[in-house]
Parts: sequence; C-alpha cells; structure tokens
Amino acid sequence: MYIYLVPSPLPDAIAAYPHLTLHSDDQIRLAIESTDRLPNIESDEQVAAYEAFDAAGSWTGGGFAVLNNIPVTEDGRPDFEERFKSRARKVEDEPGFVGIRVLRPLKDDTYVVLTLWQSEEHFKGWQQSQAYNHAHRNRSTSEGLTAQKPTMFPRPSFVTTYTIE
Repeated sequence: MYIYLVPSPLPDAIAAYPHLTLHSDDQIRLAIESTDRLPNIESDEQVAAYEAFDAAGSWTGGGFAVLNNIPVTEDGRPDFEERFKSRARKVEDEPGFVGIRVLRPLKDDTYVVLTLWQSEEHFKGWQQSQAYNHAHRNRSTSEGLTAQKPTMFPRPSFVTTYTIE
C-alpha cells in the first residue's frame, strides 16, 4: 500500500484518485492511499511518497490526523522498522481510533507514523491512557532505540496534526 501527501490544490492528473483533505493552520494537504505505486504522482518533487509497511484500521471515517515524522538514517532503517513491526498494537483498541499507517519514505529519510482518529479529543485521550504509556514505555530508557542506536536519528522527530474533511 502506498500513501502520497500532495500539496493543495490537487493537480488534474491525480484528481480522480480518492483522497483525504488534511487541514492545518498553515496548509492544506491531500492524502492519497493506493494499492499500486503511482509513478506519475511520485515524480512530482512537491509530493511526499511512502510505502506502508504496517497498517491497521480504516483510511476513512476519521476527523483528525496525527503524523509523527521521524528522520532515520539509512543504516537505522532495519532496526526502526523491526521495532514498529513488533509494536504493542494497543492503539487499535482505543476509543475513537480509526486507523494507523506506518510509512517508509520513498524519497527522503523521514518515516511517518500516521494515525487517524474520530476527533482531536480522542487522540488526546489516547495520549493520557495506560495503553499509550505501555506503547512508549521504553522511549527514555536503555531499551529504547534512541539509547541503543543514538546515531540512527539524524534530526529530532516532529508531529504535525490536521483536521480531516
């Protein structure tokens, strides 16, 4: 499965693809999910292109999207992907959860963990939950990837959030 994040407005060449419209304070992005790779979209340098290596839940039905953007070095990719493939899978049971896509970048070094929620309040509820604490329990410990492989993250991660139309 492939995900493309396209700046608005949607180019005519890809207008026919179903998409989510993501709104933030300063931008509008369109998110396309496809079972096939779309070279005509990937070739546009303004388009962020990803392959989902882990996915659960639905692509549609959400009102709020959270993108955890995590830069990873080339050498760190196998360890990073293995950690996410063996994740706790607790988020799927949270109230208001719609879907998750863990995305491998096709054009740069920044992975994205994209979660879709019914609302921002549901996402904030997840952040305050025991399941969230369990999923992130090793983050600041010697068992976490940052401590084990400190050079695998070339820059700090960052989160972007959007409302979905």
